[in-house]
Amino acid sequence: MEITNQVKEQLSEAGLKATHPRIVVLRELVVSNDHPTAEHIHEKIKIDNPSISLGSVYRVLDVLVVAGLIQRVSVRSGSKRFDANMSPHGHLYCHKTNKIQDFYDEELYELINDFFRKKRIRNFKINEIKLQVNGERIDPEVDITIT
Repeated sequence: MEITNQVKEQLSEAGLKATHPRIVVLRELVVSNDHPTAEHIHEKIKIDNPSISLGSVYRVLDVLVVAGLIQRVSVRSGSKRFDANMSPHGHLYCHKTNKIQDFYDEELYELINDFFRKKRIRNFKINEIKLQVNGERIDPEVDITIT
């Protein structure tokens, strides 16, 4: 129940009406850590919400992206994945398993910012850095670790 209240508050703060489809879709994204597609979200929510169509899920996702509550994550296969984690972070994408893992590294982002400061790129202000590293897991059964 606490997550549902959090989701309703997020929608309200973004100036969106807390409709049932928005609540259900955003809640699924908040509890998910696997960067699901619209189809995966629909599969998970349709059991308890059979009246929500796949088309509705797509429309809700578009609204949530525009509102800044979630982000799209593009992968090499061309599918669109979604992420409710809006804190600054990067993604590691394994093209063999099609899995995406979040990673956080302030030092890396500082290096990138320093690079741009040193290059003195004119008439451009960095608002956000999105980094996605594509590769493959050496052992698909073992989680990726970042040290």
